Amino acid sequence: MISRAFAPAKINLTLHVTGQRSDGYHLLDSLVVFADIGDRLTFEPANENMLGVHGPFAAGVPTDGRNSVMQAAVMAGASHAVTLEKNLPHGAGIGGGSSDAAAVLRHFNVSDNAKKLGADVPVCLLAKAQRMQGIGDVLTPLPDFPPYAAVLVNPGVHIPTPQVFKALVQKSNPPMPTNLPVLNSAGDLIAWLALMRNDLQPPALSISPIINDVLTALSHHSPLVRMSGSGATCFALFKSRAQAGQVARTLAQAHPNWWVQPTTLS
Repeated sequence: MISRAFAPAKINLTLHVTGQRSDGYHLLDSLVVFADIGDRLTFEPANENMLGVHGPFAAGVPTDGRNSVMQAAVMAGASHAVTLEKNLPHGAGIGGGSSDAAAVLRHFNVSDNAKKLGADVPVCLLAKAQRMQGIGDVLTPLPDFPPYAAVLVNPGVHIPTPQVFKALVQKSNPPMPTNLPVLNSAGDLIAWLALMRNDLQPPALSISPIINDVLTALSHHSPLVRMSGSGATCFALFKSRAQAGQVARTLAQAHPNWWVQPTTLS
């Protein structure tokens, strides 16, 4: 029997780097949400685990044990022919590979040792709004977080995460407030997020200045624009999905080489 799973894009609305442990791991405080766009996986029972990849970003994706999907399938303990429809750009700061692995584990009801597949895999298991702290292992679900319209833009550059962290000069920065406010409207969220940060945005900009072009283009349409994760994908928030859709069409026409997607975050 064929079964399916969805691996949504992960968006860091905030990303405060609050320290670095002696073993090199960075401490974070991040408000993480998930989009209604992402990769898709299909599973069909087989004699052994196999992976096929297609989709707009299939090029260069390994199909052997290097792929976190295959690693997750082994962890799940079932043999399947897995097909991955790769709709999210690589190395884009939106958790593509981590979300793919988490989708496999979620599909087969496996959650133990998810962090072995990557620091972002545990937060991707729930695939709903959460506060992520520590090294990605302290997770607080935010069940009352309402959906918000957004536009995601990636200029087509890949920035290795370790390179961005290496360029981060100040490793100990203030966390978010201990108690997060109740954010009932897009206006409330935008106003509060403007007070927060992504501490990886400045070092990412120093490595890849085109990110600033994306932020500038988005800022003409929204009061809140920011980079997600370690980049290079950026987002802008809007008060309606219709407004987000119109802005996405405008940006896609002006920048045909950019990946531009309207979405709803929750």
